[in-house]
Amino acid sequence: MANETLVEIVDRWTKGLRDCTTPIPNLGLWRRERPEPPAVCLVAPSIVLVVQGTKKMWVGDESYEYDTNRFLITSLDIPANSEVLTASPERPCLGLVLSLDLRMLAELISQGHQPPPTERAGEQGMGVGTVTQGIIKPFERLLDLLDEPDAIPVLAPLIQREIHYRLLMSDQAALLWQITSAGSQSQRVAKAIDWLKVNYSSPLRIDDLASRVQMSTSSLHHHFRKLTAMSPLQYQKWMRLNEAKRLMLNEALDATTAAFQVGYESPSQFNREYSRMFGLSPKRDVVTLRGEAEKRKQAVTKSI
Repeated sequence: MANETLVEIVDRWTKGLRDCTTPIPNLGLWRRERPEPPAVCLVAPSIVLVVQGTKKMWVGDESYEYDTNRFLITSLDIPANSEVLTASPERPCLGLVLSLDLRMLAELISQGHQPPPTERAGEQGMGVGTVTQGIIKPFERLLDLLDEPDAIPVLAPLIQREIHYRLLMSDQAALLWQITSAGSQSQRVAKAIDWLKVNYSSPLRIDDLASRVQMSTSSLHHHFRKLTAMSPLQYQKWMRLNEAKRLMLNEALDATTAAFQVGYESPSQFNREYSRMFGLSPKRDVVTLRGEAEKRKQAVTKSI
């Protein structure tokens, strides 16, 4: 469901950028000008709307393709790989991402204005839904506020509330009900993820984590893997390695210092696991990424 208004706004705000933060809380815009292979990312609870082009998200071996007719929705912080399928400098892949407010969803559900979904959600933390006018129109009004900054504090929260309501009326409602249901296995896994995100550098005892979220160890393993395609230990490793990568790339830490800072006791183990995940040693990966960033910067400079 291509929307020329959204294409124009996203195109205008992302000129020369890959990712663009906005004055509207929880709203980001993005632009990709060529197809890209899967790249590691952490997808927070959010809706991702493509207004031009096609993307695919990989969670383990499961793929989710989305475009102007299908939105991507995530109810948990899920490690994934994002792939750009169709894009070019003349017709870039454009889109937006809006973080979901799970408390707002729970509040809307508790008010009883939304009928329970007729279908049960599968045990997944990610889904692809159908783009409708009911979803497109509030996003159009939300992005219009970028040209009316004084109105953002007053109107953006109201429009975002409507978007949450529309999502609860969409074909992905079951996924959202599942994650906001008090005491559900999905909500308990979400609490385990919240703990891991804060304590990724600490030693992990699965029995203690299971007890913390009121699950048996076997149940935590089962539901955690169903929702994230990882075990809790694999999730912790993913968090550690990606934080180490950020520290080396953005804060110029050497590999050994970064390894110790994220919780590794053995630099050699860190190097092995880093190479296994990213395909290059820490040092070579950081040099490669800096080189690619410099090339993109030069390309943007030439186009201006």
